[in-house]
Amino acid sequence: MTGFATISRELVGGVLTVELRAVNHRFLDVSLRLPEELRLLENQLREKMAGKVTRGKLDCRVSYNTDTGAPAPLRVDRDYLQSLIALSEQVRAMAPGAGELKLGELLRWPGVMASDALPPEMLQQTCLEMFDAVLTDFVATRRREGEKLVAMMLERVSRMEQLVVEVTPKIPAIVAAYEEKIVQRLKEALGSLDDDRVKQEVALFAQRVDVAEEISRLNAHLSELRRILSAGGSAGKRLDFLMQELHREANTLGSKSVSIETSQISMEMKVLIEQMREQVQNIE
Repeated sequence: MTGFATISRELVGGVLTVELRAVNHRFLDVSLRLPEELRLLENQLREKMAGKVTRGKLDCRVSYNTDTGAPAPLRVDRDYLQSLIALSEQVRAMAPGAGELKLGELLRWPGVMASDALPPEMLQQTCLEMFDAVLTDFVATRRREGEKLVAMMLERVSRMEQLVVEVTPKIPAIVAAYEEKIVQRLKEALGSLDDDRVKQEVALFAQRVDVAEEISRLNAHLSELRRILSAGGSAGKRLDFLMQELHREANTLGSKSVSIETSQISMEMKVLIEQMREQVQNIE
């Protein structure tokens, strides 16, 4: 199913944005775009998505837009600098010939100058927290869409059940009409009525148009379809299989049809099944 969620947060030195969107797809296909600062999180983010989503073409984009026009201010780590100076004096006391540390050397010493920019570890942790929030919102969005989708499919199930009820009594009426037609033709052709011939023709015709098994299987498949949709949970593959079975029975019903009414019912069934089949590809 489709879905979209995004979140942005202003941090020290830039704005972090996490966006997750999805379109329909039979399988799970994940596309992930990360800035270099967050490249190490790729496997974790993929695992999080796979743990919540099983179908869909997912596009996840994480961006960290730093403010290049205003570099993060620098500051001196006073405690560290005092420790360094004290250590330098101790060394000079032990080795009087040693020169003093110059100002430039002190400022270039690792750890003396500190930046207010967000440390990489904190940036990664913030990204993971934001991604969890986006993923939760994304799943909730897809759940709401899924509820609407289930309601739509249940409407089509109800219509197919109604069509099955309509077609069931039509077969005996069709056989009776055929028997009447055979009797009339024999009277016109032979001037008399051959009861055995009539019974034989009617029996063959009834066997050819008998759809009791198809009706029974349609009812069973529709009941199972309704049960799965009402139960919820991951059911995409089972629904896909049921669509194939329903289409097979509706197609057989049409091939056995000898009246416009039953042909129209079969055609409407197949249209409803095709509509559901398209949506089933989106259900997890």
